[in-house]
Amino acid sequence: MSSDVSNLKDTIIPKSDQLNADQLLGAPMTIEVTSVKRGSTDEQPISIGYVGDNGRPWKPCKSMRKVLIFAWGEDGGQWVGRMATLYNKGDVKFGGIAVGGIRISHLSHIPSDIALSVNSTRGKKEPVIVKRLDATDPVQASRVKMDAAARGGMESLKAAWASLPADHKRAIGGADGCPASYKTIAQQADAKPVVTEEKEIPIVVRETIVTVAPDFKADVGTIADIESNEIPGF
Repeated sequence: MSSDVSNLKDTIIPKSDQLNADQLLGAPMTIEVTSVKRGSTDEQPISIGYVGDNGRPWKPCKSMRKVLIFAWGEDGGQWVGRMATLYNKGDVKFGGIAVGGIRISHLSHIPSDIALSVNSTRGKKEPVIVKRLDATDPVQASRVKMDAAARGGMESLKAAWASLPADHKRAIGGADGCPASYKTIAQQADAKPVVTEEKEIPIVVRETIVTVAPDFKADVGTIADIESNEIPGF
């Protein structure tokens, strides 16, 4: 076992034979596909290997398989060498409980952003937007990371922003720090109620329920500033 404590992420990787949504709690990840194989079960019929998977391939759910086939085509052999940015969507449910699930935010080898609807719970349609990933532009790759992180909420966004090189921060946000557009996405992700089979449960932020009047308006970033106790430069 390594004695290096500079990065403890490896200590929380689940003991599993596949990429797990919990591994994306801190930040999204961009993978490069190395193989596509047929799975052994009807529930997980596709197994996607990627650079550095350490024997834990990504086994996309049905809705994400639809996205991949729509974007990249039916021939899985053609997917090798292509890239996808994955993030943890916290309100994905299993057995009626929100446990999170792996979703796609960006794909390489598409001419432009794509939008489509996929089946959600109880046969409901859910809109999905997948943005184009340009793997040759390092700053654009950081923008991809920020966008995917924002979809996971404010804490995920803060962690992603803190991990960016200083020159990328300047290119993306200038002197203003993290762009308000990402904060808005993160606020919306945090504010989305977790829906059970019977009723909605309000999200509790640090043991405090924040109630806002329907006609309340504020400058973008105000709520984030109150709730997240922002670090300088964010």
